[in-house]
Amino acid sequence: MSLVEFFIDPLRYEFMVRALATTLVTAVVCATLSCWLVLIGWSLMGDAVSHAVLPGVVLAYIVGAPFAVGAVVFGFLAVALIGVVRNTSRVKEDAAIGIVFTTLFAFGLVLVSVTPSQTDLNHIIFGNLLGVSSGELTQIAILAVIVLAALILKRRDFTLYAFDATHAHAIGLRPRLLGTALLALLALTAVLALQAVGVILVVAMLIIPGATAYLLTDRFGRMLLIAPSVSALCSVIGLYISYHLDTAPGGMVVVVQGVAFTLVYLFAPRQGVIGRRITAARRRTAVAA
Repeated sequence: MSLVEFFIDPLRYEFMVRALATTLVTAVVCATLSCWLVLIGWSLMGDAVSHAVLPGVVLAYIVGAPFAVGAVVFGFLAVALIGVVRNTSRVKEDAAIGIVFTTLFAFGLVLVSVTPSQTDLNHIIFGNLLGVSSGELTQIAILAVIVLAALILKRRDFTLYAFDATHAHAIGLRPRLLGTALLALLALTAVLALQAVGVILVVAMLIIPGATAYLLTDRFGRMLLIAPSVSALCSVIGLYISYHLDTAPGGMVVVVQGVAFTLVYLFAPRQGVIGRRITAARRRTAVAA
């Protein structure tokens, strides 16, 4: 197979074109939001929200409503419950997150097991990238526009909140409201990524791109460009590898992103484990010379 055929062959099928579009949209939105999640330290919160939407999706299927509606409702519910447990008891935030998301996720698994369905609801858990319909792609695109527009319009406020919530409050911003808005966008993003990788792997797409970009630059503006770019490239590579090797597309996308992070972790010029040693050795050589 020639290189041209390698790239062109998957595009002959409509389901692959839709899968590619879904992957790119999901990768860019998740990576953009991941920059703030990594800075604030909300990796576990992303895990919580992405898993907590499962019962909402199943209940939406039972009543015949769009999956996105149920997922958004339960995403917001999870955030609210975490806040209630944290603020009204001695339980710390990490414990509250663990309690809420594991309980809701387990509830979702129970619903999947007892719900008679002509549709394989396990696709919600593991993703169904190759089965995305035109209507679902449109829904994903609309949610993506909403999330990206909110992040772009309020990027300065969100960035200040991420770096120094106290200073944000001092200049008249409302840190609690900004945090709630970010959590709402997190819930929407988790819904958006369900079709691509399922609830289990959503957290990877929400954390890995931001963490990768964080090791490559010290400037947040550059981070907002690097994370989506790396995520989109890895997603396309993962989808192509999945097609030619006949593997799970969502899982392969995340594997490629994990490989990219590993390479950056090892070889990044300033923050990479091996990269720092190479730089230090060059400096010692220059000083000796």
